[in-house]
Amino acid sequence: MRSGVCVIVFAEAVLGYAGRVDVLSDVVNAARTGRPHSGRVIRSAPFALRSPAMPSAGFHIVLQGTCWLLPAQGEPIALGPGDVAFLPRGSAHGLADDPSTPVGEPPTTLTGVHDGREDEPSADRPPTVVMLCGAYLLDGSGPHPLLNDLPEVIHLPTRVGRHSELRAAIELLGVELDSDARPGSDTILLTLLDLLLLYILRAWFEQQRVSGHSATGWAAALHDPAVAAALRAIHEDPSRQWTVEELGSQARLSRAAFARRFTHLVGQPPLTYLTWWRMTTAARLLRTSDAPVNTIAQQVGYSSQYTFTHAFKRQYGAPPGSYRHHAGRSTTPA
Repeated sequence: MRSGVCVIVFAEAVLGYAGRVDVLSDVVNAARTGRPHSGRVIRSAPFALRSPAMPSAGFHIVLQGTCWLLPAQGEPIALGPGDVAFLPRGSAHGLADDPSTPVGEPPTTLTGVHDGREDEPSADRPPTVVMLCGAYLLDGSGPHPLLNDLPEVIHLPTRVGRHSELRAAIELLGVELDSDARPGSDTILLTLLDLLLLYILRAWFEQQRVSGHSATGWAAALHDPAVAAALRAIHEDPSRQWTVEELGSQARLSRAAFARRFTHLVGQPPLTYLTWWRMTTAARLLRTSDAPVNTIAQQVGYSSQYTFTHAFKRQYGAPPGSYRHHAGRSTTPA
């Protein structure tokens, strides 16, 4: 009962109620496709596993013991109990007990992780590391600039008193994966994985803000009251025929000051981002619904299906119907 209450509290805290749009949640929902995968992985030394680049965002969370993350570029990263490693663009990487251990062959599954457990029990080889590993399938046809702003590897080391919500979500996820199938476990796992992704991103942006590294980019945009207000307005009502002046009024800035500030932090002028987000929203609706193309066009602010189709093709390289057909075949989890 307590776990269920925690899940509800997490959902309220991260996703919000009363119709209020949260930009980070909106971005994640638009980027995600299919079902996330997760599992508990136990390894005994010596071990070294290689994961190729994949169209997914992957994570590794150390529950017990230690290991090393081996990025394709850069120095090995030591991971200890409670550490989180997140690869937002599914970059090729390895995991090993030691950087000097020869790396083996990559896994054969799409995500490299099966739902459930992947154990190597052995009395004479105690586990070197116990991890929670998983992946979120992403739509690679038009990644959000927020995700592009992230580094190849995000390392969130455990620290007492930091990221308490993230730690609680990890604990609940571990409990569910450890348990035999119980009523509601499938939905709980999916909910916890959604929350985990948002908590990882929230922790990273907060870490950037506290460290003073968020002078530009989305880490700064989400914490800038003026730009964040304009982003919320766009995400709450993308079909509205916004002008720069109207968005500036949402931000309580003059037209010129708002345009400069928005472009500096977001990396695109306000109306360019509005069009981009409309097309991103349309792509998600094409993947996840059976709504006619003209209905989707109206939902994202286009009264003319011809104009909508032209704009969509310019961003995605294919008309809406072809995109929908291809997305239906390519987003099925392996």
